[in-house]
Amino acid sequence: MRMKAGWRAMEPTDLDRVMAIAEVVHPDYPEDRAVFAERLALYPDGCAMAEINGAATDGTSIGYIVMHPGRLGIPPPLDSPLGALPESPDCLYLHDVALLPTARGLGLGVAALERMDALAARQGFRWLALTSTPGARAFWDAQGFRPYDGGAGLAAKLASYGGGMTYMTKPVMG
Repeated sequence: MRMKAGWRAMEPTDLDRVMAIAEVVHPDYPEDRAVFAERLALYPDGCAMAEINGAATDGTSIGYIVMHPGRLGIPPPLDSPLGALPESPDCLYLHDVALLPTARGLGLGVAALERMDALAARQGFRWLALTSTPGARAFWDAQGFRPYDGGAGLAAKLASYGGGMTYMTKPVMG
């Protein structure tokens, strides 16, 4: 029997679970709890939890997504606070999406992208942007994201994430 899962708004009480999921899914890209707390405080519309059967916060969380307005070609450094949302944003930036192994095959990755595209359309953004890890690159390619050539400045920003990272963009379909 296939499990049902869905997305719901993230709450400050979810941050411990976010950190636990991040430790499992992204051990090579650690970020401080304060980074997630700040993103949630600055742009709560862009933060969500994936849960089995849409249950309330009762330990069934199996993933999260964090996104915020950004500027094309200017990703924030890994594990760094924003301070504030950028002035004159021109894209919705996917800071992080993490799904536990039990979440795989439930369609949550595609649902997260649909959620991102719908939010971007409502906010008037024309572009989605993200920084892909090497392991996720094939997924983002399949979803229509393409590498963005931002020159040496972008390459320097991506260096804070480690090797093999790709900054990618996709037009909002909304």
